[in-house]
Amino acid sequence: MMKEKIVNFLGLAMRAGKVKTGESVIINEIKKHKIQLVIIAEDASENTKKVIQNKCESYHISFRIFGTRSELGQALGKAERVNVGVTDQGFAKKLLSMIEEYRKE
Repeated sequence: MMKEKIVNFLGLAMRAGKVKTGESVIINEIKKHKIQLVIIAEDASENTKKVIQNKCESYHISFRIFGTRSELGQALGKAERVNVGVTDQGFAKKLLSMIEEYRKE
């Protein structure tokens, strides 16, 4: 139930134009301090997770591992997505709290 809400909210952020996808795009946006939150798919390769996590940590950007590639892609109305960057502070804050609540279930 909570997972569905998170996926729907991610779709809302996408429709609002507050989402970036693609590893190179996200890394460039992180360097420009334009990303507030990065969501990495649970089934992403270990190397991809490591690269994104290291970049997020060095630029002090929140990241969470959540959902599968297909769930993230479906939320955005696109093909499978391994990582998703949220550019808006409000959306990022809400998604963070929703993911934390989901993990407590």
